[in-house]
Amino acid sequence: MRFSKEHEWVEVSGEVAAVGVTAYAAGQLGDVVFVELPELGKTVKAGEPLAVVESVKAASDVYAPVSGEVVEVNAGLPDAPETVNASPERDGWMVKLRLANPAEAEGLMDRAAYEQFLSTL
Repeated sequence: MRFSKEHEWVEVSGEVAAVGVTAYAAGQLGDVVFVELPELGKTVKAGEPLAVVESVKAASDVYAPVSGEVVEVNAGLPDAPETVNASPERDGWMVKLRLANPAEAEGLMDRAAYEQFLSTL
């Protein structure tokens, strides 16, 4: 699993990567009440908005940590947005992207580097 400074995670399996928000981000958001996921086939570049999560505090964009094409969305999230809070780095995944450039994922932080980054916030 790799992490972005915007608090998204990526887990690569072959040419596809699952993407979601980190446990830290889920904690900062508070109770998630709505999730808006992208359409299948949408192409995104790293750093572009990918999804929207709304919590009791605010609405926040989720940014694509890597570039690719949306090949799957977590269809259960719109009906159970609280999954983002309950299991952000597992069942709360948002999309799966077919990677445009697999090397982008390697440029993200590993867990140790991400934990170090969190300690500076």
